[in-house]
Amino acid sequence: MKRIFIIFLPIIFVILSLIALWQTKTRTENSNCCGSNDLSGEIDNSAKLAVFEGKEIEIPQIAFDNPINPPVLGISTDERYIEIDLSEQKLKAWDGNTLFLETLISTGLPWTPTPKGEFQIWIKLRATKMEGGTGKYYYYLPNVPYVMYFEGSGIPSWRGYGLHGTYWHNDFGRTHSHGCVNLPTPVAERLYYWTSPVIPEGKTSIRTTDNNPGTRIVIHE
Repeated sequence: MKRIFIIFLPIIFVILSLIALWQTKTRTENSNCCGSNDLSGEIDNSAKLAVFEGKEIEIPQIAFDNPINPPVLGISTDERYIEIDLSEQKLKAWDGNTLFLETLISTGLPWTPTPKGEFQIWIKLRATKMEGGTGKYYYYLPNVPYVMYFEGSGIPSWRGYGLHGTYWHNDFGRTHSHGCVNLPTPVAERLYYWTSPVIPEGKTSIRTTDNNPGTRIVIHE
């Protein structure tokens, strides 16, 4: 009996390893990236502290400030799109063949990658709270500024992938996130007002409609 067990031990080990791998893959595929239950877009002025990678962070004033005169850039057109290069960790915003802006970014870590494909913004929020991760990767981030959630290429909206401003690190050009696209907050602000759906003055959130569709986002290596 002992000899039979020894013979089958490697097979049992392989089966258990495959089960563990499948469970990890399933958790990753079905996990919520940086989603939020609060889609109001309202700033929580009472939330002043955040937690990222085991460190408590005081949220800077830039996350709370609203532009006195929001930029007026005209209605977005089908020619406008955002290109994200994962290998270079760069974002480019195009208006036809004209480059509107280019910036370094931080996309998903190897075990929480940013998806590749073609997407569209489905909602924009002036601010929201993001919380998730475990252990040293736990994060609690109130008042994440200028959030632009996107969907498409088989990725549903509830997965919580988006572009947003970032106050908890300044190490752009390297991967850092749980799948979202981290932007310098001033850049996120510019994109927030440049992209569609166009947000009415005084509003803190806007969803896409047939008459106010979302800007296209192309993500590639």
